[in-house]
Amino acid sequence: MERKDQVYFAAPPLPYYLESGETHYVPGDQHPSRKQLGVFDLIMVESGRLFIGEEERHWTLAAGQTLLLLPDRYHYSVKPSEEDMHFYWVHFQALGEWQQSDQEHASLSHDAHNQQFLTSPYSLTLPKQWTLPYPEQAFRLMRTLNRAGGERQSSAFWTRQQAFEELLRMMDLRQNESYTSPVVTLAEKTEAYLKNNYRSEITSQTLTDSLNFHYNYITRCMKQVYGMTPVEYLTKFRLEQAKLLLLKTEWPVSEIALHVGFENVPYFSNCFTGHIGIPPSKYRKQFTT
Repeated sequence: MERKDQVYFAAPPLPYYLESGETHYVPGDQHPSRKQLGVFDLIMVESGRLFIGEEERHWTLAAGQTLLLLPDRYHYSVKPSEEDMHFYWVHFQALGEWQQSDQEHASLSHDAHNQQFLTSPYSLTLPKQWTLPYPEQAFRLMRTLNRAGGERQSSAFWTRQQAFEELLRMMDLRQNESYTSPVVTLAEKTEAYLKNNYRSEITSQTLTDSLNFHYNYITRCMKQVYGMTPVEYLTKFRLEQAKLLLLKTEWPVSEIALHVGFENVPYFSNCFTGHIGIPPSKYRKQFTT
């Protein structure tokens, strides 16, 4: 049985576009063999069949199917083309952590990203091999990417950036409910609830009543998807909001603590120091003149 691998990318930052093109094969033509290419290679077949392999695995890609080849693997032709065929390709790179897995969710570490970016981490989930649900829309985006090469650089940059991000959004399995596992769905619903209610008191019973699932199951889903329990996620989000208020307002630390959901100010200061590394007042001071 074919493995249903997915490739996970820690975001931010999103993968970025490098180059794209299209290839026509006649019978007897075949994909070149390459090793350690150094970039991700997304192949999208419009017509015919492509016989291609990566390491010990191989695929027969038909019209409307895609394959994501990894930058550190050996890619090769399984056999020459048997008919006229046409496919699009796009090379892209990822600055952040990535992982291929056949599990429901990758165990990506977002620690480095959390220190650099003031935003919640996200795992972009692209299928290793896929049959596009809306192939014509994907082909249109590929043609847009390729046509942009004839534009002046200042406009081509934004055309390609927008088209590539739309392609990523279309292929992100987390944007398609029919491909999203119940574990991910519940974890994301829990995340949304915590973000929308972080200023209020939230208990295990609160989550159970609001989400209609037992708290232990909610916790398992959150740990699998985000690597944190609901309590840990809530604390982290409250502290991120506190950091923003320390930078954007002149409110006293005690007022900020209460505003983001901490009823005990000393406990807030201890949590802030433990997670951020310095007390709230010193954090604010390092950004003031």
